[in-house]
Amino acid sequence: MADYIVSGRAVALAALALIDAPFRLHGRDAATGLDCVGLCLTALKEAGWPVVEPPNYVLRGAAVSRVERIIEQQGLIPAVHAGEGDVVIALTGPMQLHLMIASAHGHVHAHAGLGRVVHMPGASLWPVLGRWRVPDTPRPVQED
Repeated sequence: MADYIVSGRAVALAALALIDAPFRLHGRDAATGLDCVGLCLTALKEAGWPVVEPPNYVLRGAAVSRVERIIEQQGLIPAVHAGEGDVVIALTGPMQLHLMIASAHGHVHAHAGLGRVVHMPGASLWPVLGRWRVPDTPRPVQED
């Protein structure tokens, strides 16, 4: 077993590489489509972070605490200040939660209306309810 550290920058760069991937509800493959959860899981995985497929979920009408548990199940920790690569929960409408990945200059998210993953420059257009990030501590990884 060896230890490794995944940086927030690596997560952000992985998310940026997914721009223009098609949108698909519950999608987990950039070629066939991603939703906001799939975008976050794929970016984390591509950055080298081990991910766990969450149980069935809905973001419309979901309690923030349930979404927080799904995020924390991935081993992410709450972040007090904004940082590159953060997984962000935003409230995009009444009872509608949305996940995004913070970049150096905005947020990457799976946009259902546009039908693809996009980069939204600047601050979030929606209220941010919380943010989580990969911890700075090493995690064990199995060597081949």
